[in-house]
Amino acid sequence: MLDDLEALVRRESPSADLAAVAASAATVAEVGEARLGVRPERIVTDGRTHLRWRLGDGPRRVLLLGHHDTVWPLGSLVRRPFRVAGGLVRGPGCFDMKAGLVMAFHAVAALPDPSGVTLLVTGDEELGSPTSRELVEREATGCAAALVLEAAADGGALKTERKGVSLYEVVARGRAAHAGLEPERGVSATVELAYHVLTVGAMSDTARGTTVTPTLLTSGTTTNTVPANGRFAVDVRVRDAAEQCRVDEAMRALRPVLDDCCLEIYGGPNRPPLEGSASDALFARAAAAAARLGLPEPTRTAVGGASDGNLTAGAGTPTLDGLGAVGGGAHADDEHVVVAELPARTALLAALTADVLTDGPGRPAGHTRFRRAGRP
Repeated sequence: MLDDLEALVRRESPSADLAAVAASAATVAEVGEARLGVRPERIVTDGRTHLRWRLGDGPRRVLLLGHHDTVWPLGSLVRRPFRVAGGLVRGPGCFDMKAGLVMAFHAVAALPDPSGVTLLVTGDEELGSPTSRELVEREATGCAAALVLEAAADGGALKTERKGVSLYEVVARGRAAHAGLEPERGVSATVELAYHVLTVGAMSDTARGTTVTPTLLTSGTTTNTVPANGRFAVDVRVRDAAEQCRVDEAMRALRPVLDDCCLEIYGGPNRPPLEGSASDALFARAAAAAARLGLPEPTRTAVGGASDGNLTAGAGTPTLDGLGAVGGGAHADDEHVVVAELPARTALLAALTADVLTDGPGRPAGHTRFRRAGRP
């Protein structure tokens, strides 16, 4: 497993570099083929490379899901070389989430019959899955389970809830004027946006875990001109679909405050929440599998960050996330994987996959498919 992980980490794969992602996909395909004995399908969308293994000829039952792109730019290996020391693996992307891919290969290879398993490895998750979203949703639909190989939470906890994400841009269009000679003739986009920054921030609901955060703001062209145009971005995180809907309605209800100013709202829900109802049954099965293997009882947690597990849950597929490596430092200089945890986590993944493969199809009652809001 460490040899395979070294091969993947040494092939740098920053999301924004299409050539690097393509080269990384070739390495992932080579490692996967060596373990599974099957070549993957290579799916290229808008120049971005994804890989898919469909094992066996029967119905699709289990989707194992991961990504091979990372946040690290080319050359990061110079400062953060792959190394194993003190029981830890270090190197860019080792924890998020190339170790998870290695675990998936070895878990599937350990199955007596992997028929019905789909292993999907995408190349743009760190960008928000712009070219792989529909692929992920399509592969998840109809499966009995989606098992997501994102890294574990602190202490190895499985991720049974993830907040949904909505992204907006608020654009104000006023009228320029000289700020010294005749400012009264202008309509300030900055002033207009100032009202809405405060209004949008007030949409947060701490008690419900909803955060509505104005982020990047730009306005105007020069210091002596009443700004005609400006905009700011909004990052929304919610625990449930009702909150995502509430915030969306509130954002679309924004209206101009200043006379002769226009206000435009772009964006909407980006990823649905992964709610506990999508994970409860699979977490119970994981706990039972751990008991059979003599492993410690797994723990669970809710996290604020999103993953492709949000998409599979939104497609109506029971989803368990955080099944990947134990470690820490995702996107940070101290990124690392705990070596001793790799075999047990892989055994748990194999046992859970085999368990789901033996069952008939089904979805938890009341878990419905998420539909994205279109651009207004």
